[in-house]
Amino acid sequence: MPLFRPLLCALVLILAAILPLSPARVLAQDQPSLEAMAGQMLLVGFRGLTAAEADPVMQDIAAGRVGGVVLFDRDAALKSPVRNIESPAQVASLIAALKAKAAIPLLVAVDQEGGRVDRLKVKYGFPAAQSAASLGSRHDLALTRRAAEALGHTLAKVGFNLNFAPVLDVNVNPASPAIGALERSFSPDPAQVAAQAGAFIKGLHAAGILACAKHFPGHGSAGADSHLGVADVTRTWSAGELIPYELLAPGRAKEGQAFDLVMTGHLFNTNWDLRHPATLSRAALSLLRERIGYEGVVISDDLQMKAVSEQYGFEEVVRLALQADVDILLFGNNLAYEPDVAARAVGLMVRMVQKGEIPRERLERSYGRIMALKAKL
Repeated sequence: MPLFRPLLCALVLILAAILPLSPARVLAQDQPSLEAMAGQMLLVGFRGLTAAEADPVMQDIAAGRVGGVVLFDRDAALKSPVRNIESPAQVASLIAALKAKAAIPLLVAVDQEGGRVDRLKVKYGFPAAQSAASLGSRHDLALTRRAAEALGHTLAKVGFNLNFAPVLDVNVNPASPAIGALERSFSPDPAQVAAQAGAFIKGLHAAGILACAKHFPGHGSAGADSHLGVADVTRTWSAGELIPYELLAPGRAKEGQAFDLVMTGHLFNTNWDLRHPATLSRAALSLLRERIGYEGVVISDDLQMKAVSEQYGFEEVVRLALQADVDILLFGNNLAYEPDVAARAVGLMVRMVQKGEIPRERLERSYGRIMALKAKL
């Protein structure tokens, strides 16, 4: 027995030296640096159909300043139809180059819901994908699962591992400019939303794609688009909009139908918080963490959307998101372009911890959740 522990330690060191880096191995390391933890808490967008060594996103990945990226087909800030997506072969090459720079597996995400929210379009050589409204109207869960699995295989084939879908918003207001009017909701019935979204998640999982439920606590009743400004749902939101999250949360959902992470909505409701939208509100996200009991990864919606960016400065956004228990801060870098956004955010989070404004344990908690998510890849 006295020799057992030294021999075991020696074996662990040998394996660590010869095996490729994995989320489980990284998580097992003692005391990851503040910079490493903060970097995993960022998911950013970038410009370019290719990725050269000198590109900011490649430098950020190599330095561990980001844990994930998101691709878009058009550049909103430039009003250009060219961003990251041109063809399947080009996307596959781009993603492979990005992943090759990452010491820890990189989350590579896209908004591929189908219908109007369709980054991988037919004109770029990708298969067509049906909208949530179209699938939901057929009341055929097997059809929805097959459609999602086909969509998932399309994503996996070029290297994506995370889809910002399905939408769990209930179609309370069919004229809602960000949801109902774009046919992004499966149904006005929360139970049907859950059933359809569960089938959709099962299809993505069959293709090896992580599923992100959105937009918590529910965007379906909003009369405004949070991309453009404040979306106040104080008078229109109801607790029924939480039902899809309750039914599809890990530990509650049917086998294979639990979402892998949750995206917040920049929704304002004075019944949750008198000052802050849900993304930046600990009280609002307690509906998810405490009422529903969800302990997994929470990712913000794009923090450069005007519902947030026009109301708060950069430092306040980061601080409030951390205090609200958001695990991954998403900067799409598309509505506005800041090539140094990752470096700024990492530096800011590190300084907040060093000054005692944010406890180190706060970063450790999110880092642990993120590494557990990445272990699924």
